[in-house]
Amino acid sequence: MKRFHVHLNVQDLPASIAFYSRLFASEPARVESDYAKWMLTDPPVNFAVSTRANSLGIDHLGLQAENEEELAELKARVADAQIEPFDEGATTCCYARSEKHWITDPQGIAWEHFHTLGNVPVYGEKRAVASRKTACCAPGTREANCHG
Repeated sequence: MKRFHVHLNVQDLPASIAFYSRLFASEPARVESDYAKWMLTDPPVNFAVSTRANSLGIDHLGLQAENEEELAELKARVADAQIEPFDEGATTCCYARSEKHWITDPQGIAWEHFHTLGNVPVYGEKRAVASRKTACCAPGTREANCHG
C-alpha cells in the first residue's frame, strides 16, 4: 500500500507538534529538534513538519512506496506520462535512508516518490542538486540537506 506524503515548513515546531497531535489524535512517530513525523493509518499519510527551510508552508508532497516494486510502479507512471524525473537513487534525508526520485508539477511543487529503507540519526546528506524547490533534495534545490 502506498502512503501519501506531506511535508510542511513551520516556524514553531513545538506549537506545530501540539496542534497536529491534537488534530490527528496521535503523537508523532518521530521527533527531532527540527523535525516531526506522523505515520497515520486513517487516512494513510506520512505527514512531516520541519523548521529547516526559509519559507513556511508546503515544502513538498509525495508518495511513499511500501516496497521496491511499488517504487518501480511509480517510476513507470512518471515515464508513461513523459515527465522527466530527477532520479536521486539511494540517499539519506529526513532521518531516513531512502531510494527516491523527484518530479515537479506545473506550479513548481516538488513531488517525491520514495521507498524508506531505514532510520538514521541525522537529518541528511549535504549535496548540490539542480532544481526549483527548497525541499531537501527536491528538484530546484541549489544546495540543501537531503531528507526522506
